Amino acid sequence: MKTKNIVIGGMLTGLAIMIPLIFGGTPLMIVIPPGFTATIASHLPSMLAMAISPGVALMVGIGSALGFTLRVSAVVGARALTHSVFGGIGALAYKNGMPFWAVLLITAPIHAISEALILLPFGFDFHQAFVVTGIGTAIHHLIDSAVTITVYQSLIHLSILRKPSLQKRS
Repeated sequence: MKTKNIVIGGMLTGLAIMIPLIFGGTPLMIVIPPGFTATIASHLPSMLAMAISPGVALMVGIGSALGFTLRVSAVVGARALTHSVFGGIGALAYKNGMPFWAVLLITAPIHAISEALILLPFGFDFHQAFVVTGIGTAIHHLIDSAVTITVYQSLIHLSILRKPSLQKRS
């Protein structure tokens, strides 16, 4: 992995940890007990990491899980750990030339289903897991995707990120 990618990954991981710590308990975090939360821009670090590499996406997802576990609960932290799953899959798609907007779109159902499934071992029923959390996560994913696309375009313009067609394929 390139040094630049490690540094950007470290910054995104720090942001993924800080978002729940700073926004938790404020109007920027919606809580629907017992297990659903939606924190504005909490997916932005994981989504941007997909434009860097699968390894960075995995690292940022773990950071997100740490932040949500520390601030909210182990259940919400487990949900955040699924950011590694959708992030890794999205990073592979991006690396293979898929446009960023399409990566964000195809990872929405993966993200929503993963977050719903992770609740089942914790004793959540179908309604809470798939209706409240699954659908809520899909909506939250799409809202954060709109924010992330704006940031992504700025990072492309600043030459911090490259579009997939310009990346070297290995």
